Amino acid sequence: MQLGVYLDHQCYHRYFKASLREYQKEIMSSHNLITLPLGALDVVGYSVAGEETAIAVPGLDVCFDIGKAPEQLLSINNLLVTHSHMDHVAGIAYYCSQRDFRDMAAATVLIPKQLAPMLDELLDLWGRFDGTRPPVNIIPVEHDSEIELRRNLYAVPFKTYHTKDSLGYTIIDRRYKLKDKYLQYPGHEIAKMRKEGIAITNVQDVPLVSCVGDTGVGDFMKLDRVNQSEILITECTFFEEDHHSRAKAGKHLHIDQLVKWLENVTAKHIVLVHISRRTHIGQARKMLRKSLPKDIYERISILMHKQPAPKG
Repeated sequence: MQLGVYLDHQCYHRYFKASLREYQKEIMSSHNLITLPLGALDVVGYSVAGEETAIAVPGLDVCFDIGKAPEQLLSINNLLVTHSHMDHVAGIAYYCSQRDFRDMAAATVLIPKQLAPMLDELLDLWGRFDGTRPPVNIIPVEHDSEIELRRNLYAVPFKTYHTKDSLGYTIIDRRYKLKDKYLQYPGHEIAKMRKEGIAITNVQDVPLVSCVGDTGVGDFMKLDRVNQSEILITECTFFEEDHHSRAKAGKHLHIDQLVKWLENVTAKHIVLVHISRRTHIGQARKMLRKSLPKDIYERISILMHKQPAPKG
């Protein structure tokens, strides 16, 4: 091969690889997940309205919806499904299958109880189509039920207002504190009283994270466990003044509704997700800064804060 031809070939090869990387970034954008360090916990994920939503809190081993099943989230053991729209659960069978392929334990999937039989049927169909049914532990849940994820860590669903069976979830850390009157007792006496079934502790439920999924305005906005969570993950799909009708039709939140709700929210960290591509993140930030008191605005993070400006 002549030197000039060889160099042209090498240049073309490098150009092709660079173009492929750019293509993958564009098409497989959910694989470029955003990580938000928020105190003791990280929120990791991708969420754009109508495209894909998958949001994980690895420190608690939970994932709220799975989108197209980004590889980085496959190791999360507990999947909490908010509703059945494709942009939130398209990858659910792949998530279950890949965990099996990689010799991980079967995932635990919490899902609104009306959807549980349909998920079972869906995985049966995939089993027939693929040859192997993806293993999974499906747990049907409903408003105010309580599911233990691990010792002293619970998921508590609450009704939301998007589809007829949509749910949000609060992750609760249940803590046991010795009652004041027993603080001076020696250890062996404490152990003896425990054995005898004497109630020697007070129970405190600490809401660590709440995720509302897709929703319009609803009664969940009055729940203490939601408003007082250390981290509140909420959608805010629409920002433009003339998009109130879109928000109402799609049962999503508009910034004006969000602003009113946040007056009663004491969460240390508020993470906004599911923003429409119609609104650039920079513009959303400006509108939030203008609409919210400083103390509330400073608690807000936008999951897709690195989202590029729309082209054209």
